[in-house]
Amino acid sequence: MQPDVSPVEAVLETRDVDGYLLNADSDDPNQRYLSGFDAPDPFVTLFAGDIHLLVSSLEFGRAKSESHAATVARFSDFNLREKRSEYGSAEAFSRTVASFLRSQDVESIVVPSRFPISLADGLRDLGIRVVVDADDDTAEMRAQKTDDEIEKIRRAQKANEAAMAHAESILSESSIDGETLVYKGSVLTSERLRREIEFELLENDHALDETIVACGSDGADPHDRGSGPLAPDESIVIDIFPRGKDTDYFADMTRTFVKGTPTPAIEEYYELTERAKAAAIDAIEPGVTGESVHNVVCDVYEDAGYPTLRSDPQTETGFIHSTGHGVGLDVHEGPALSPVGETLKPGHVITIEPGLYDPSVGGVRIEDIGVVTEDGFENLTTYPQQLRLD
Repeated sequence: MQPDVSPVEAVLETRDVDGYLLNADSDDPNQRYLSGFDAPDPFVTLFAGDIHLLVSSLEFGRAKSESHAATVARFSDFNLREKRSEYGSAEAFSRTVASFLRSQDVESIVVPSRFPISLADGLRDLGIRVVVDADDDTAEMRAQKTDDEIEKIRRAQKANEAAMAHAESILSESSIDGETLVYKGSVLTSERLRREIEFELLENDHALDETIVACGSDGADPHDRGSGPLAPDESIVIDIFPRGKDTDYFADMTRTFVKGTPTPAIEEYYELTERAKAAAIDAIEPGVTGESVHNVVCDVYEDAGYPTLRSDPQTETGFIHSTGHGVGLDVHEGPALSPVGETLKPGHVITIEPGLYDPSVGGVRIEDIGVVTEDGFENLTTYPQQLRLD
């Protein structure tokens, strides 16, 4: 799959520079997308009409066969080792990259905002004009997904749903022992359920660095991972965002469960959140903005008497985050469904994840992932919504 470089070309024209430069490992989503190369150590990617890589000798063979690059060069081709003995490591690297740029007739570059400062300063000292893409305009190249990318996300979501089903089955099979849940003779904790989720994902060739299993007041903080024993009659927020081990594409989904009897407040939170998610999905189509979709969710909650950050920017309870975000090579990328959300276009893969939170009540969040189509929205999520587990 060749990358869509048109947003990068537009940035080069707007900034009046010769090329776009990255120096990062493939965990950087722009690096992985533009280069098409997966490497654990930083390497250099230049876009200047074509894609050109500068890599270590160790990665040279793979880069030639696996990347999107028109050309691949080695650091040794520009005498990095000799330069180190004369100039020291930092300046030697800057001189090597400058030589690489000039070998492609590049005298000016635009770089992302997280580009290494030492390299940027070193290139400037050597006469290369360096402009910072502070607004990350080049990230737009990843926003509209191809059919191949959507299929990779669909696969990640399938693994996600298998992991969620495994987690739900464990909760369903657990027994209530006083104020805790017990599974197969041992107290069921957030940590234990997270491990079970991770094991299931690995069985399906997906993995994640972390997931959220947050019970009670922990679930009232949207990014609290959760800890300790899981309790009956309290909301348990499970948010899973796996990454394909061979594709690097993410999925994202959240469900909220109660083992036992939910409080009336949690039941109300859940019903409103179901309604808010359905209203948001109904509002999605090409040409609408992420802001307008976010406002639909705020309307549902505010009409029911709950605060949102729109109605009260200082609130610590109610709806206290944005409605959604893009998903791809990064689990959080553009476009945003938020107060500054941009226009939605076909191929945008987005989450819809309204929620209500109060430490005295707990938290409820329901999240689906789907793709904006030519005439609306295709929900890639098939997993059912069910609050109460007997």
